[in-house]
This record gives sequence, C-alpha cells and structure tokens, in this order.
Amino acid sequence: MTHTLTPGRIAALCRPAAARIDIRVVEQTGSTNADLLAALPGLAAPTLLIAKAQTAGRGRAGRSWLSAAGKSLTFSLAWKFSLPVHALVGLPLAVGVAIAEALAMFQIPVKLKWPNDVLHDGRKLAGILIESASAGKLPPDSSWAVIGIGINMAVSDSMAAEIGRPVAAIPWLADLDQDMLMATLASALAESLLQFEQEGLAAFTQRWNALHAYAGQAVTIIDNGRLLHEGTAQGVDEIGRFLIDTAAGRIAVMAGDVSLRPKE
Repeated sequence: MTHTLTPGRIAALCRPAAARIDIRVVEQTGSTNADLLAALPGLAAPTLLIAKAQTAGRGRAGRSWLSAAGKSLTFSLAWKFSLPVHALVGLPLAVGVAIAEALAMFQIPVKLKWPNDVLHDGRKLAGILIESASAGKLPPDSSWAVIGIGINMAVSDSMAAEIGRPVAAIPWLADLDQDMLMATLASALAESLLQFEQEGLAAFTQRWNALHAYAGQAVTIIDNGRLLHEGTAQGVDEIGRFLIDTAAGRIAVMAGDVSLRPKE
C-alpha cells in the first residue's frame, strides 16, 4: 500500500495546466479549506494542500466530513480567478465533472448528484465544498475559490455507522500510486478551472447532464427537512440551476441549503 504523497513527485506527474500549482502535504490538520482560507492573503500562486489526516473536515451546510488516514483523500485547492465572486456560481458542477472525468481514467464509473456530490453505485464517494473570497487587495474582477474535496477509499464499519448514511468505498484506490492519483486529480481540476474561467459553466453543463445520477427519475427537493418540490429530475441549465418537472410545470432550483433525494 502506498501513501507517499510527496509534493515534488506529484508536481512532476502533473499535466501542464497544473504546473503553476504550489503543492503542500501535511500529516494532519483540522480542515484544509480553513487553512487555505486563512492563508489566502499571502498566496502568490494556486495552492494545493493535501492532508494525510483531517480532524475537522467540513461538508456542505456546516456538516462534518469524516475521514481517516490512509482511507480517504482529503485536499483543497486555492485558485485565483480573473472573475468576480458572483461569476463563480456553478463552479461546484464544473468541479464535479473534473473529478468524474479524472476517476474515469482509473476505470471508476461515477455519477453526479446536484449540486456537489460524486456517487459510485448510488452511494456518495466524494464531496465538494467550495468557499470563495475576495481576499487581499484584489481588483474587483478577481476572486479566490478554495475548493475542498474528500474522496472515500475505504470506510470502516465504525465510520460508516458514525456517518449514518450510505457511503461508497473503493478500497483498491488506497493501493494505487497516491502521487499519480493526486496528480491526475490536480491536473483535471486545473484544466477545468482554466476552461471555466474562459468559457463559464456552459462548457460543462452537457458533460454534467451526461453524468446525472437521477435523470428522468422521481426526486424530491428538501429544505431543512421540509419538502419544497417533487417531480421528475431533468438536469441542470446553463447557470447551474436544477430542473425538475412538477405537477405545476418545470421549476428551476438554485443551489442553497437544499437536498436532492430520490423519491421513496
């Protein structure tokens, strides 16, 4: 089992789009997202922070992301865009596409759940948390995004019980060359972020819809336990809204603290 995670070797294995990324690896931290957000004013280049163990990982809407050393990949990428913060709407969808396309290189088929989950065999394999900021003395048309990603590799029975919902695991991922795996993910992310800056979400909507986990299925939209909508899932539109056909017609849902679930 290889858990090398060596910055220099990861950098050497990256494709050209990721050449500018400053790669850092720490044995343990609370949250890689929190660390990079705090470091933003002093960053001179895109920065990838990988934690071999993360003790206070964060998920969407204030939830915790549980992980264990050697059983998951937990990392964050701070990326500066020549775009204002409001133009980063839809970025989680582009990042989901990047992760899915990177995992496909390892023959791992995944589907995407709006707005920011990666599923394998119908269960959550990876989660995405993006936090944006206009840090430091940036011009008004620039912003930073800190893109946090957690990917399950192996999940113990005790952790599965603590998580309390179905999660996917691909134990053989932990046996792969971890530097190659991280370099592939970092390269796919860098290529997608450059494309997002130049072309916007329009470059990703068709790719996202092709990977949509619930296309044509009955789903519900839940907001803090309250049913907002139910109907047939369609996909996402050009600005990242989720389209659902209800009895009252088609509705476009903006990402907020809402949960998409297959109808039971």
